[in-house]
Amino acid sequence: MKNGEPRFEYYLNQLDTLLSKSSKQKNPALWLYQNNARTPLFMLEGLAKLYAGIHNKKKFTKIKAHFKSLEDAIGQIDYYDAFAKEFTAAKKIPKEIVTYLQAQTREKIQSLNEMLVENDWMNTAKSRTGKIRKKLRKADWLDEQEEVKGIHDFYAVSIHSILEFVNQKNFHFDNVEKDLHELRRMIRWLSIYPQALKGCVQLSQSKKPAKALQKYLTKDITGSPYNVMPDAGNNRCFLLLDKNRFYALSWMIAELGKLKDNGLRVEVIKEALMQASSLKETAALAKAWQLAGPKQLSIQQVLDKAEDLVRTFCREKNLESLIAGTASVKK
Repeated sequence: MKNGEPRFEYYLNQLDTLLSKSSKQKNPALWLYQNNARTPLFMLEGLAKLYAGIHNKKKFTKIKAHFKSLEDAIGQIDYYDAFAKEFTAAKKIPKEIVTYLQAQTREKIQSLNEMLVENDWMNTAKSRTGKIRKKLRKADWLDEQEEVKGIHDFYAVSIHSILEFVNQKNFHFDNVEKDLHELRRMIRWLSIYPQALKGCVQLSQSKKPAKALQKYLTKDITGSPYNVMPDAGNNRCFLLLDKNRFYALSWMIAELGKLKDNGLRVEVIKEALMQASSLKETAALAKAWQLAGPKQLSIQQVLDKAEDLVRTFCREKNLESLIAGTASVKK
């Protein structure tokens, strides 16, 4: 049995439905953003990223680039729109900052509308998803057992890359985007792949968690629907991930996300100040920190906290212990 192509098809159908509905709207890009088109795009990007590491690297790398460009464009809208909405309710934030962020939101929406047309996402006769399907039909899909072995090896390589990233930096971060956010992106994929793979990744039934892991097993994490693996369906072979280590991974993604957003809040205010006034970067950063309020961490505090969390997480060998093995169901 070969399950690779049906996994893409599942999310391509979701994307096609969203694109079709958006084409009937006055502002397709805004509609896609407001109707969570980013989720199937994440899944499709994740699948393409994973399969590029297993077989047909060139083919899947090109496919991934298409999904990533669309997902990134929606992400840019979300970035400016989320902060614009947050700051609208903040009395200390000057109106010109909100005005700038709203203008950036509109600009990013327009850029996505142009991308949808230029890259044939909205062209029903020669649709981008149709072209991708043709490429998928020609891929060298593996049988189920070989594929799960490939997924196992891909996870191992991904984990090695993450550890190499933090070790090269010696757990020292200098930049919110290039260090903290990039690391979070890398580890977040490890939690996206199981959802995208539609059941061939499951969590092992682990014993009582070690004391070091208990701090990660909060109600929010253990009760999150995102940490429930998709039903096994017709899959017969599985990659098994250690349940408690996967929860720890999820906790780390969430905490780094909070720190990332805290740091980016200052960065986006700084950007707006520099555009709306004559302030230079250093002065704009100082002003941004003041405007963000008393609970706002400094950029250095954000980076320091991230360093401490990651250092502890890695010393506990949570990534090295994430893969529990493989399993299969007898026919």
